[in-house]
Amino acid sequence: MKREIAEYVIQCFVCQRVKTEHQRPGGLLQRIDIPVWKWEDITMDFVVGLPHTRRQHDVIWVIVDRLTKSADFLPIRISQSLESLTELYIGEIVRLHGVPKSIISDRDPRFTSRFWGQLQRALGTKLKLSTAFHPQTDGQSKRNIQTLEDMLRVCVL
Repeated sequence: MKREIAEYVIQCFVCQRVKTEHQRPGGLLQRIDIPVWKWEDITMDFVVGLPHTRRQHDVIWVIVDRLTKSADFLPIRISQSLESLTELYIGEIVRLHGVPKSIISDRDPRFTSRFWGQLQRALGTKLKLSTAFHPQTDGQSKRNIQTLEDMLRVCVL
């Protein structure tokens, strides 16, 4: 019966005219500028749900340069503190590639925390978080994660 009512409402001209929209209209997508220098703009994401390694790592932190598409894969633990992630970030990314101008990431709690935001402000890096339910914003990280998962699957099987 529910399906019949839904079909009737969809086909009814009067029903469509008098129905009001209760959601705010979606905003326009914002264009992401093309980087000029390598490691100037990066993307970040995590690969979770992995089995534990001998060193108890169970997550891979994927950091991708938007210009060259080169990626760094950092093994971490799901329970690792934000302070130790910061040390790893400074030691592996900033030390080797310099401080990026911007970081695009999803809305992972580690990237939305006050500590991470203050650290990036102090470094002069602009945080750009993807909008909810729009993972295409961080497409480069997602594509690298797909490739990494394919490679890991081959190693496991």
